[in-house]
Amino acid sequence: MQFTTKRLILRPWLESDAESLFEYAKDPSVGPIAGWPVHTSVENSLEIIRGVLSAEGTYAVCLKEDNRAIGSIGLIPASKSNTAQIGENEMEIGFWIGVPFWGKGYIPEAVKALQEYAFDDLGCSALWCCYFDGNDKSRRCQEKCGFKYHHTEENKICSLLNEVRIQHCMYLSKENWKMIVLEKY
Repeated sequence: MQFTTKRLILRPWLESDAESLFEYAKDPSVGPIAGWPVHTSVENSLEIIRGVLSAEGTYAVCLKEDNRAIGSIGLIPASKSNTAQIGENEMEIGFWIGVPFWGKGYIPEAVKALQEYAFDDLGCSALWCCYFDGNDKSRRCQEKCGFKYHHTEENKICSLLNEVRIQHCMYLSKENWKMIVLEKY
């Protein structure tokens, strides 16, 4: 499946994206704050594409102009979510984007495309989105996309970094999403 927005293409990750992935995922400003280690090589990025980013519902965020992967976004089913309170008919959304593309509105644009898909096509009743304490950029992005603070989870295991963190969880019901969409028209 692929999604097209005004400026982006959201498509499945390809093995040929490994070099682009490494370019942005090697930056220590990106992965660690989101809970995953910096990538160490193009080969490491290829392994991540094969083992993690190839999961169903995970998409490369690409600029329309060149279809080059600059970030990632995905819908995580309740059974695989890291959020303690997620319900059966709900999903979690996760995302990141390379530093050169911060502050340009690309991730909110991508999130809104997946919100529409999750609510209208998949029939989700709510979406969750979380961030670790201190990741204010992610929090602000989530707020721009209509998510509201729901709860905080202390002592959250961040297994990829072998750390314990504080995680803040945001929530958006289908009803609240519909009201946001109607306000724009």
